[in-house]
Amino acid sequence: MGESRQELLGWLNNLLQLNVTKVEQCGTGAALCQIFDSIYMDVPMSKVKFNVNSEYAYVQNFKVLQNTFTRHAIDRNIPVESLMKCKMQDNLEFLQWSKRYWDQHFPGQDYDAVSRRKAAGPPSQIAPSPMRSSTTTRTPSATTARRPPAASNTAASRVAPRISSTSGGSSAQIAALQAKVAESNEALTGLERERDFYFNKLRDIEVMLQQEVELKPELEQEPEGLIARMQAVLYSTEEGFEIPNEEGEDGAVAGVPAEEETF
Repeated sequence: MGESRQELLGWLNNLLQLNVTKVEQCGTGAALCQIFDSIYMDVPMSKVKFNVNSEYAYVQNFKVLQNTFTRHAIDRNIPVESLMKCKMQDNLEFLQWSKRYWDQHFPGQDYDAVSRRKAAGPPSQIAPSPMRSSTTTRTPSATTARRPPAASNTAASRVAPRISSTSGGSSAQIAALQAKVAESNEALTGLERERDFYFNKLRDIEVMLQQEVELKPELEQEPEGLIARMQAVLYSTEEGFEIPNEEGEDGAVAGVPAEEETF
């Protein structure tokens, strides 16, 4: 039988020098990332966010955790959607498993948890607000394997007009607005990276399908075959969406001189 909640919280707080009061707080993914950092010392803690209270930030933390599992061939499914709902039972079971794994693999070295997470910001806000149980993680739909249009401006440039102190706003209001702008810019940057990540996955699949068809042209003639069905998913579009005309008759990308084509 696994440890009780209080035993697990005592171990977690002692190991990571935190002040976690509920098992549900592990639903942010941050503490879980650092548990495995204490074992392998290679988790990019600068990408782990403790002082966050949004589903998007939780997803980013769990991506870091999943990458760690993949890198070290840890054969364990991470039930991200269940954990992010911050329910006690789901987080208790995963924390119990994490503790058993830690007991088996922790090398016993001194671990300075505070210095390891300095780049991640102070963990004083690790406790999340209870999330609605109906909340689910959005999964980008694969509507097409064509490259998404590049943003006209970088996320960092999407800053609202500077607020002049002469507009009557107090310094506190200005600081709050600037903080919101910075937070929005960070979220936009993350969304762009996530978009590119999933596009690259789809593009790899498309190339693999094309190579298979080149080797066995008859596969494309099977309307109910796996190749045809996968291509139908890759190239399907939603109503009202039109794929931009990327190539002219000479094969150049529309609007871009041929010598500048990079894709």
